[in-house]
Amino acid sequence: MDNANNKKAVVLVSGGLDSATVLAMARAEGRECHALSFDYGQRHRAELRAAARIAGQLGAAEHRTVSLDLRAIGGSALTDDAIDVPESPSEGIPVTYVPARNTVFLSIALGWAEVLDAGEIFVGVNAVDFSGYPDCRPEFIAAFQQLADTATKRAVEGRPIRIRAPLLHLTKADIIRQGSALAVDYAATVSCYSADEEGHACGKCESCRLRREGFAAAGIADPTRYR
Repeated sequence: MDNANNKKAVVLVSGGLDSATVLAMARAEGRECHALSFDYGQRHRAELRAAARIAGQLGAAEHRTVSLDLRAIGGSALTDDAIDVPESPSEGIPVTYVPARNTVFLSIALGWAEVLDAGEIFVGVNAVDFSGYPDCRPEFIAAFQQLADTATKRAVEGRPIRIRAPLLHLTKADIIRQGSALAVDYAATVSCYSADEEGHACGKCESCRLRREGFAAAGIADPTRYR
């Protein structure tokens, strides 16, 4: 079965705005979506409950959460409580960057796609309104596609798994407009790096800033629940 006829797809779902939009896009394309989330020791764990809500609301065929202990290596404000989440923009790549996170996540998604015999993996990386993370750039997606084309049984047999990043070149406002047109309930998503247990956002971190500015630019009321 080639990718054109294979309707199964693995979709990375974090619980945030971008991944919810990607799941809605994949469903709109008629994909049978297998949602994949990661409990990697992140401080904003309310996003995992949001991921489950979003997967259910948007009709994923199933939703799985894989546990990883990225706190074992730390190196990020999201996986090390000794590093504060910044509340103002900083120079260079911010301390909220989690080393190798998307490489690890996509690798596990690639394995599950092989098990499912899925032809695509959808990921919500964005290189326009973003924090400068190196694993959210087009170069990274292209490099991982090359890896997938080299490392998988499907690819060797002539049925490569396609890495889809439909938000890569969109502004946050465009993402929100597209998701709103697909009836994404953004009130159910959690983007904040310091969200409390109920999912209320701090309104101060960079993720909150990008989200708030995106809604303003889109001309759509911000449904985020702030503390």
